Amino acid sequence: MEIAQPRDLERYLSLAKRRHGELCRQKRIFNARNRIIGGDPDAWDAQVHDQKIKEATEKARHETFAAEMRQNDKITCILEGRERRDRKSLCKAINDFQQTFQKPETRREFDLSDPLALRKDLPARQSDNDIRNTVSGMQKFMGEDLNFHERKKFQEEQNREWSLQQQRERESARAHQRCAEDLYFKTRLQFDETAKHLQSLESATRKAVCAAVKEFNRNQATESAERKTWEKKQEQEDDLAEISNLLRGDLLSENPQQAASSFGPHRVVPDRWKGMTREQLEQIRLVQKQQIQEKLEKIYGRSLYKSTH
Repeated sequence: MEIAQPRDLERYLSLAKRRHGELCRQKRIFNARNRIIGGDPDAWDAQVHDQKIKEATEKARHETFAAEMRQNDKITCILEGRERRDRKSLCKAINDFQQTFQKPETRREFDLSDPLALRKDLPARQSDNDIRNTVSGMQKFMGEDLNFHERKKFQEEQNREWSLQQQRERESARAHQRCAEDLYFKTRLQFDETAKHLQSLESATRKAVCAAVKEFNRNQATESAERKTWEKKQEQEDDLAEISNLLRGDLLSENPQQAASSFGPHRVVPDRWKGMTREQLEQIRLVQKQQIQEKLEKIYGRSLYKSTH
């Protein structure tokens, strides 16, 4: 079993840090959703902003349509409820009319289906003038109809009553039809007024949305122009500052002080040294002249010594 030394732990820690850094780099480079290398974040932000504006406009439009649909549904429900009530009232009126004026007892064929016919039935013969006597009963013969005039008058009166009743029914039906038509026209006019009001609301909403979008676009254009102007001005100021720094800097002005070394005044920095100053050159020339003078004095001094000896 190997023992982990501190050196091994440091090496493992260094490898783990390198692996983590490499994984972070790969995630940052190869992840297409989060990678922004080589992209234009400002353009992306502008696109996202435009998309949000478009979504807000679409949302407002859909909300307007939804409000109109809700209003139309409400109106439709009201009209349907009114129609149901009118139909119910009409059915009730018909039933009341049938119960009042069209009873089963008033039908001509009621005697064929009368459940109390046996109780109401008369005996087979009450008198010689009984109209129920048949031929087979040998109670009444042809030409012996003594109640012909009364029966004919009764039938005429009954026909007149039926005719008047039919006229009254037709007049009542016409009156109901006129009321239904008036109600339909009133409902149609009210629906048209509601539709006109909704159309005006839609137009006003659309105008408000267009005005808001125009105002927003105008503000965006103004902000963009101001930002571009400010950026251009800032860029010019930066360029002027850079030019001024370059002109006044030690590089172009060849300031000899920048070649001074921190190890002593007699040493210089080779990559910054611009050559000797005029004072240094004058000092060197002065030293050279002194050396030449000393050398000449030495030479002439030897010659004089040899000539004397």
